[in-house]
Amino acid sequence: MTRLLARFLSAGFGLALCAQAAAAPATLEDILARPSPPPGVVFEIVDRDPDALELALPWVKDAAARLKARHPGVPMALVTHGQEMFALQASRRAGNPKVHQLAESLSRDQGIPVHVCETFAGWRGLATEHFPSYIDVAPSGPAQIRNYEMLDYVRVVVPRTSVLRGR
Repeated sequence: MTRLLARFLSAGFGLALCAQAAAAPATLEDILARPSPPPGVVFEIVDRDPDALELALPWVKDAAARLKARHPGVPMALVTHGQEMFALQASRRAGNPKVHQLAESLSRDQGIPVHVCETFAGWRGLATEHFPSYIDVAPSGPAQIRNYEMLDYVRVVVPRTSVLRGR
């Protein structure tokens, strides 16, 4: 019985490692170097800096343009699920006009859906109606990313503001 349990746990641990390896993020440069496009790209933003979108969204806009130039037609999505996502509340549009303009442009003009995490928003007493119509409030940011990965989208983690400021 103990031997069977040990085998079961070993197999489960091995599968867990394989699953994590399969879902490991790629870099933008990795995707640009590919001879053929991936089925899709999902950008992930998660940062403790509430102002992170001021730098992260321009990075995504540039990355999307580079991807479209290299691999025309590749579908893309954006999931933001850290402190930064609260800048996308409708009530914060006046205080974050550039962030809202970029998010709306990504969503409406470039066809890149912008998702925020309903679970995290709910912890702050916020609901779907607290975000503008060009923001999709997904039940869970991490689950939304996994959904894209199940469609074989490649995840690209957007650099944190501490890294982007240094550029």
